[in-house]
Amino acid sequence: MPLQRPVYIDAHEKGLLRKKREAAFKILKSCVLCPRQCKVDRFSGETGICNTGIQAHVSSYSPHFGEEAPLVGQKGSGTIFFTHCNLLCNFCQNYDISHQGVGEAVSDRELAAMMLTLQRMGCHNINFVTPSHVVPQILSALEIAVEDGLSVPLVYNSGGYDTVSTLRILEGIVDIYMPDFKFWNPEIAEKTCDAKDYPDVARKAVSEMHRQVGDLVIDEEGIAVRGVLLRHLVLPHGLAGTREIMHFIATRVSKNTYVNVMPQYRPCGRAGEIPELAQGLSTREFQAALNAAKAEGIHRLDNRRRVFVLW
Repeated sequence: MPLQRPVYIDAHEKGLLRKKREAAFKILKSCVLCPRQCKVDRFSGETGICNTGIQAHVSSYSPHFGEEAPLVGQKGSGTIFFTHCNLLCNFCQNYDISHQGVGEAVSDRELAAMMLTLQRMGCHNINFVTPSHVVPQILSALEIAVEDGLSVPLVYNSGGYDTVSTLRILEGIVDIYMPDFKFWNPEIAEKTCDAKDYPDVARKAVSEMHRQVGDLVIDEEGIAVRGVLLRHLVLPHGLAGTREIMHFIATRVSKNTYVNVMPQYRPCGRAGEIPELAQGLSTREFQAALNAAKAEGIHRLDNRRRVFVLW
């Protein structure tokens, strides 16, 4: 059993969940939900970078066993993959979902039903994948789901391109934040996803997430119940800036941050447009990144390694 019940249950009982849902939906009238600041009226069907109007789109939902060990346990992490994205990396390994829009529009009640189905299947958590552009829809569906008995932790699994203002709406709602910290160099962020401000945004976002929920707490059964779990995908030729990111995490966030240094980069989508990203990651490059994390004092490293090809 979890050490504590999910925070959103208290928020719902106090009426805070409804207030947060209302505040989030107001933003969609001139959308500044994420750092893109598109200012489109999503209520009237206008769409910005995320290509999403008033309804969330879902590509798939299912128990997932390829996530980090504290999320997976014995029965999996209950992933809900949202279609579209506010970051749109050109090398995205889910390019068909994020860029090409594979998925279907869902109502709030349908989204709530997905959460409840995953809980009934025994999943240890509800894992919202790429949720930054659909925060209001998630909150609305959550209000329905909690009334119908949802009681497992919520995971906010984002690319790290989140505004502090939106994250503060999620305070007291999200149990586990799982952001990526993708790039340290603004020029690399600009080349790969036209977001030169990404490093600055991610630093602020990760710091705010940690302020809200702290270091990852794992129960006696090895399951995460609260805290930050950070992901970092190692890129070829050191393009991700692993050492600098790990130094920031260790010195400005917490040396106890649970980090997954990920080795599974492969050229996907439009990665070939950048010569340095047109090839996979070598064993040597990944080991150097792992050593850099350890040298900077990061010691809570996820040990699960996804299957990938090294050369």
